[in-house]
Amino acid sequence: MTATYVLDGTRIRTLEDFWRVIGETINGPDGYFGRNLDAFADCLSGGFGTPDDGDYVVEWRDHQASREHLSYPETARQLEIRLSRCHPTNRPAVSAELAAAREERGSTVFDWLIGIFEERAPGVLRLR
Repeated sequence: MTATYVLDGTRIRTLEDFWRVIGETINGPDGYFGRNLDAFADCLSGGFGTPDDGDYVVEWRDHQASREHLSYPETARQLEIRLSRCHPTNRPAVSAELAAAREERGSTVFDWLIGIFEERAPGVLRLR
């Protein structure tokens, strides 16, 4: 039987909120389901934290609320964090992404997450 994990989009205002909410939803209190984009992709691909039988769906309820909160201001904030931590050779690319986010161009944090779901676990995500 397919397990359904329900994300409450009204609880997701930042990327850090997303990590907490999806971890708790899938793996219980203090649960883990990635705490960065690469780890999240690994979990969706069957890495650490993935439900044991792999037969599951994630229903993201009130995803429009999350989409609004994970839009350009949050994207710019995340890219500022990334810029402060990235290797010097990556700074020009991250700076360009940050400039675009500040101008409300390019993909958002919400888009990043949806893209990872689609690439790593096609059909798992249901937006409600």
